[in-house]
Amino acid sequence: MTPGPARVTEGDLEAALWRLLTASDHEDPTAFRAALDDAEPALVAATEPRWVGWRHVLTARRGLLDGDGEIAAEAAGCAREALEKCPPTAETALAMAYLAHVEMTADRFDSAMLLAVDASLLSDGPAARPPTRALLQAHFWLSRTLTGLDLEELAVTHAQRGHGVALQLDHLGERWRLLLLTAQQHAELAQTLRRRGEIEPARELALTAIDCATAARVLDFVPDQDEQDLLDVVQAWAMTCRDDLDEALSPMRSAHRRVQDHGGLWLRGYADLALARLLALLSARDRQPALGEQAIDLLVDASGAFAAAGDRRRYRHCLLELGQGAAALGRPAEALHWLEAYRADTGRAHARGRELWADLFVRRSRLREAERQAALLQRHALEDPLTGLGNRRSAEHRLGSLSLGEAPVSLAVVDVDRFKEVNDEASHLSGDAVLKRVADLLREHSRTRDEVYRWAGDEFLVVLPTATEEQAVGVMERLRAAIARADWSDLPLSSPVTVSIGVATAPRIEGESTGPVGWRALFDTADLHLFNAKRGGRNRVQAPGGMLTGETEPSP
Repeated sequence: MTPGPARVTEGDLEAALWRLLTASDHEDPTAFRAALDDAEPALVAATEPRWVGWRHVLTARRGLLDGDGEIAAEAAGCAREALEKCPPTAETALAMAYLAHVEMTADRFDSAMLLAVDASLLSDGPAARPPTRALLQAHFWLSRTLTGLDLEELAVTHAQRGHGVALQLDHLGERWRLLLLTAQQHAELAQTLRRRGEIEPARELALTAIDCATAARVLDFVPDQDEQDLLDVVQAWAMTCRDDLDEALSPMRSAHRRVQDHGGLWLRGYADLALARLLALLSARDRQPALGEQAIDLLVDASGAFAAAGDRRRYRHCLLELGQGAAALGRPAEALHWLEAYRADTGRAHARGRELWADLFVRRSRLREAERQAALLQRHALEDPLTGLGNRRSAEHRLGSLSLGEAPVSLAVVDVDRFKEVNDEASHLSGDAVLKRVADLLREHSRTRDEVYRWAGDEFLVVLPTATEEQAVGVMERLRAAIARADWSDLPLSSPVTVSIGVATAPRIEGESTGPVGWRALFDTADLHLFNAKRGGRNRVQAPGGMLTGETEPSP
């Protein structure tokens, strides 16, 4: 007999996901493909929306790595549909942020923007408490995505928030990587401000980048060699942005040599770009065309590396800087070639200015937040804050939608016995605890299709669609017994908690109908039987026709 497949646990899926995220962070396509091949059977077997979403997200990323844009686009669409069904948690924020990065890499900027907005709202809302590794990674991928969308100020903000989460988790490796990311994002923004001519703000940002790099170095943590080399490049680049050109040259060349010896494709391009920028500045300052020629050669190499790695944004930066460098060396025909290539590749990616993108992000964030707040207000208007059950308004809305007189429908009014004594003898906090536990027990022991509401005070309402009187009494007896048997010893109560229940059904006997019956009349009937159950001794279920179940207490 062939054994069946081993059961895949949530822990197995989580471990596989973190391996895939690590491979993505390191820009290692080979490791990513291998990890996805290993994880794919488990992801295919998983049916929860979260894991369905991740399966499609990761398929989209592999499609990009394989150069199959059609598969990537189709998988991204399926991922968005699955993630819309997920609860608003940090895990959902992470999946959205990662998918936003995939969409940004594919130059689908509108989709990337909308996903980034949603992920940003989740990572800053209730999902941000408590701090978790998923929340940290959500900020990490949001920061990288926003950089790709040329929203570098927002990228810096999310890198800083991610570092704040890392500090709370007290995980040295995560703290180190978020310091690296924060240093990198500050250096990126400093470069952008220099390009705009805002020299002093750029110098301040570069100093912050150097401080972050210094803070990372003093941590008792040994990073991967590629990560250490990237930190060295970023720190030297930040020194360049502060105009400390001579001080930056030696560490930049050393880091560049190490990266060229053993670094990955993307990192080699990054080191080439950083060194090229430094040499171009030295060439202009010292009037040394030879340094400018070296910068051109490095930019050509960097553009090829970024194109192969799928980093279209930095590829475009290289084209632009190649055009500027060739012009500075007095080669207008070559400069025109590079600038035309830049213009052709830019297309829609830069058709909107940075300011417009930033405005769109803020506007969309506000709209999404307004939608979220409206949904929250609507939920609060229909939800009892203590028990999480629907409140009286919600119950009345549901009762008004019932079709009475057709299929049987039963109502049960549930009242906690001697509840005033709980509040008087113990405390209102104990009373609240009793109500919450009764609500939980009613939910737990009801039928799947039944609905439980908190009507008022210590009174609850249970709607039992399609239940005949006999079925309703049986269900409510089960609820009564569950509450009576519950362990209440952790609360300062003089006696166990019990409930009395009144039941009413419309129509009461199959086929019997005396014309339309309103829900208020049905509720009043159930409430009357509750009153009789109380008078008859409490801790019992009473229905029309004298149907009575449960134990009784002596009448007071």
